[in-house]
Amino acid sequence: MKAVQVHDGRLELREVPLPDPHPGEALIRVLRAGICNTDLEIVKGYAGFSGTLGHEFVGVVEEVNDGEAGWKGVRVVGEINLGCHEPGCPWCGAGMERHCPRRTVLGIQGKDGCMAEYLTLPIRNLLPVPPDLPDDTAVFVEPLAAGFEILEQLHLQPTDRVAILGDGKLGLLINRALRFSPATLTHVGKHPAKLTLARGAGIRTLLLGEVGEERFDVVVEATGSASGFETALAMVRPRGTLVLKTTVADSIPLDLTQVVVDEIRVLGSRCGRFEPALRALSNGVEVDSLVQERFPLERALDAFEVAGTRGSLKVLLEVSG
Repeated sequence: MKAVQVHDGRLELREVPLPDPHPGEALIRVLRAGICNTDLEIVKGYAGFSGTLGHEFVGVVEEVNDGEAGWKGVRVVGEINLGCHEPGCPWCGAGMERHCPRRTVLGIQGKDGCMAEYLTLPIRNLLPVPPDLPDDTAVFVEPLAAGFEILEQLHLQPTDRVAILGDGKLGLLINRALRFSPATLTHVGKHPAKLTLARGAGIRTLLLGEVGEERFDVVVEATGSASGFETALAMVRPRGTLVLKTTVADSIPLDLTQVVVDEIRVLGSRCGRFEPALRALSNGVEVDSLVQERFPLERALDAFEVAGTRGSLKVLLEVSG
């Protein structure tokens, strides 16, 4: 089969063997796959990953190895973290597979990803996709779930003033997730055209230079840049909360004095549960405007070039029909 792989920082479209599902796993034919900033950073060296890229997908179960036969032919999305599920593992036993120290992560850590004609995942990781949800919408479940994770980590109040910093793909999806909170939302970015996609439901938008001295109870940093932390920190009020979403290969020195002096809480936020995101998309959360371009798998290298262009939105790979 064809697969998009990275080896020693080099991105290639390769012919690789069809994967064999282990007991309890499904073989999934990929329909759509999304390119995100994490994929771009992995090519630059983030996470030290080699193999097939990709963790945003929708596909169809073709085969099940020692699992429930009823899954065959079902269109699915899949949770990307694979816990060890060994007896006695306190993390998997508590339903926290995402933090199991022996976990693998689809297309990021120790597990070939979804930018291929087929992939394998444990049945326990799969969720069926409603029949009326288009493939190009269902492929957004994983990144939208990352936005909903913030709502599980923070109990936002109607009096909270929340700023989303960054008007890229992730920032705009966080925008859609946080609309389900009662907080007052402000979206801050650098691109007027993209900020138009952030408006709605009473959300205020500001260019970065317009923030001035304003401070927020919560700032969600989703800039996709190593310098975003410092920018976001300047926007948090004393005893406020800074939520970090960016993962990048680059690093910069940080002065944490303000974190200590202003007693700011710094909260890391990564993957989220798929159920809330899948339900929200099924109920009409709009993501079509975030799709910039679609490419067949054979043109994956062109797709990565477009996705890596400054200011680009979501680029999708059309793997099969």
